[in-house]
Amino acid sequence: MTEPEGTGADGPATVPVPTVELVPAAVTVPALVSAPAPVSGLARRRRWVAAVAVGAVVLSGVGIGAARLIKSPAQAAAEAGPPPMDLLVARVEKRVLRDTVIVRGTATAAQTVQVAPVTSVEGAGSPVVTKLPVAVGDRVTAGRVLLEVSGRPVFVLPGRLPVYRDLKPGATGEDVEQLQKALARRGHGTGADRAGTFGAGTKAALTAFYSSIGYDPLPAVADGGESVAAAEDAVTSAERALEDAVAARDAAKEAPAGGEGEDGAGAGSGGAGKSSSGTDGGKASAGGGGSGVGADAERAVRRAREDLAEARTDLAGARAVTGPMLPAGEVVFLEGFPARVDSVPARTGSPVSGPVMSLSAGALVVRALLQEHQKGLVRAGQKVEVLSEVSGVSAPARVQSVAGTMSQAQTPGRSDGSGGDQGGQEAGGERGYAMTVRPEKPLNPELAGQDVRLTIEAAATGGDALVVPVSAVSAGADGRTTVTVVEGTTRRQVEVRPGTTGDGFVEIEPVGPGRVEEGDNVITGINPGLAGGTDKADKADPGGADGTDTGGTAP
Repeated sequence: MTEPEGTGADGPATVPVPTVELVPAAVTVPALVSAPAPVSGLARRRRWVAAVAVGAVVLSGVGIGAARLIKSPAQAAAEAGPPPMDLLVARVEKRVLRDTVIVRGTATAAQTVQVAPVTSVEGAGSPVVTKLPVAVGDRVTAGRVLLEVSGRPVFVLPGRLPVYRDLKPGATGEDVEQLQKALARRGHGTGADRAGTFGAGTKAALTAFYSSIGYDPLPAVADGGESVAAAEDAVTSAERALEDAVAARDAAKEAPAGGEGEDGAGAGSGGAGKSSSGTDGGKASAGGGGSGVGADAERAVRRAREDLAEARTDLAGARAVTGPMLPAGEVVFLEGFPARVDSVPARTGSPVSGPVMSLSAGALVVRALLQEHQKGLVRAGQKVEVLSEVSGVSAPARVQSVAGTMSQAQTPGRSDGSGGDQGGQEAGGERGYAMTVRPEKPLNPELAGQDVRLTIEAAATGGDALVVPVSAVSAGADGRTTVTVVEGTTRRQVEVRPGTTGDGFVEIEPVGPGRVEEGDNVITGINPGLAGGTDKADKADPGGADGTDTGGTAP
């Protein structure tokens, strides 16, 4: 033990401190884990591969379990639905049933005319186009000059009757009346002329019209007026002859009777009786000579008057047939205006040989061809829907006409100007019965030439009716027609009377106590997608369904 230092009076005191010695105790540690042996690299890699494999197996199991437990809404709805039926069914509808015929057609003008002028100018050579004031696409109004051929105009006027002859003064007929109406619409009245008679008023109106377009009309008689001048000279001569005859007659009446005085004197010297006798004889002699001269003078006057009347009649006739004429080659009559210029194959200076221009006029119509099996379903007056798939425009229309004989497909509005008066050439394509459809309202002119779809309403029920697919109706051996109504797991037959058919559906009317209502399910056929479905259907379909798959679906 050491003594620590302390503090005392004489200095630090020493305090004894005990000394403790620590002796480490012996501790025994049990050997729980032996020291690891050194691990090689190959063993370490094998352990990693085993761990990855075990993890993959665990994740796969988790995924399979999740797939069985988790389902999409579509899968859940599919599994919740009923199993597929062994029969095809369709719902009974209540609506207006229409039987329709669908064909293709072409929108074209009601009238297409090929202009092929023929010159009427005497002494002119081969006709040549001398002026061409219109171009393709121009709109043409009544009275407009289309072209000039060898210096003569070719113009258009309103009218339905095609021109087929030259119209000259004195002519009569419907074509003359058409000309008179066309001139009147242009402001040139025909005066007192009767309708259909080419008289003085019509001549004046025609002359005024030609002047309004800047031309002189051609004379009906190309003799330079010689016939009228000759007739006028004949009238003048007859008038003078009559004047001479009248003067001679008057002179004969006023002349004294020769020998009457001498006979009177002789009679006076011879006695009263002789005088009386002489006087009577003198009177008789004088009277006989005056009567002969007067008769001749009267006869000459009468004949002169007859000659004058005949000369005046001839003059009237000459004047009636002279004046302006309307050559057939100078006018084109169109049904409606404004018209359109479809093609102009001719050029200024080119010779005229055939059509030189194509015009279309009137409201657009649609022309189509019906096949043999369609013709019996379509007749004039039926409703039609015109649809242009290009523009999406639809318009109501009606069938205007259906031809009774088959014809060749035609291409309207040929750009080369060839073709007949309907503007088409036989294309050697499809044959059928020509049908014309006239819209109830004018179509947009932009539809001209477009291919459109025509839906023709061949038949329709009078109102809403019960409608089922045609395959739902069965005919039994006894002649009864029935449908089989499906209600859950039960089926019942209902006798029905079929009516209007159209587009694969038929109108039905229940007969007797049976009942069919809108929304009921009726059997239409067999589901071919089920194995053995045919046997099931044959056993379960007492209604004798025909087994045709019409595309009906289970509800």
